[in-house]
Amino acid sequence: MSTLYSDLTTKLLDKISTMKKGDKFYSERQICQDYGVSRTTVRNAIGSLVNAGILYQVQGKGTFVREKNSENLSNYYSFTEQTRKNGKKPKSPVLKFEIKEANEKLQKIFDLEKDAKVIQFERLRIADDIPMMYEITTIPYDRFSEIDKGLLGKKALYDIFNEDFKTKIYQVKERFSVSSLSYDMARALKQKDQSPCLKIVRRSLDIENSIIEYTVSFARADIFYYETSYSPN
Repeated sequence: MSTLYSDLTTKLLDKISTMKKGDKFYSERQICQDYGVSRTTVRNAIGSLVNAGILYQVQGKGTFVREKNSENLSNYYSFTEQTRKNGKKPKSPVLKFEIKEANEKLQKIFDLEKDAKVIQFERLRIADDIPMMYEITTIPYDRFSEIDKGLLGKKALYDIFNEDFKTKIYQVKERFSVSSLSYDMARALKQKDQSPCLKIVRRSLDIENSIIEYTVSFARADIFYYETSYSPN
């Protein structure tokens, strides 16, 4: 996804978050003027939001906002716990699981030696049979070598940390950005290829300030938004 396209999609999603179902969205011409981008960039951004089910178009009348059934991602420290709080049934099938040598990036993230191993697994996050997020999680093998695909299928990861390893997460650092779904992720999430999504990079730290979890999540943009509040000094 190009920078212009990504930036524009982020700004349009922000605009949509303030609108109601059925509201008429801005015209391509207006968006071009407001953001100083080309008509092609605008059409691509709007097209991706239409494909994601966030907007819909009526020939001869314009583009409109669909009814939103959205979740605030800032609430989702634990997908399993939050989904249950929302009165829905969570599922997290493990699609891939492997033990491998950490590459340079993961060595740096976890402060590992050159030949150290990590456990990496990919999961689909589902609520009431609706696929919500695609996650790729990495944890250090030496510390959690007893975690396998079977255990992950039975218990939530954070419950495994707490109950099986007496390890508690004391700090979480997250970075949010706009991205697009790869072909495989889009299929798993029942979306179109290259649909817009919210990308969340999470680093979870223990009491000794060591990173014990590195997760990259791709959340459906038609379901999730991110909202926070603060009081400026």
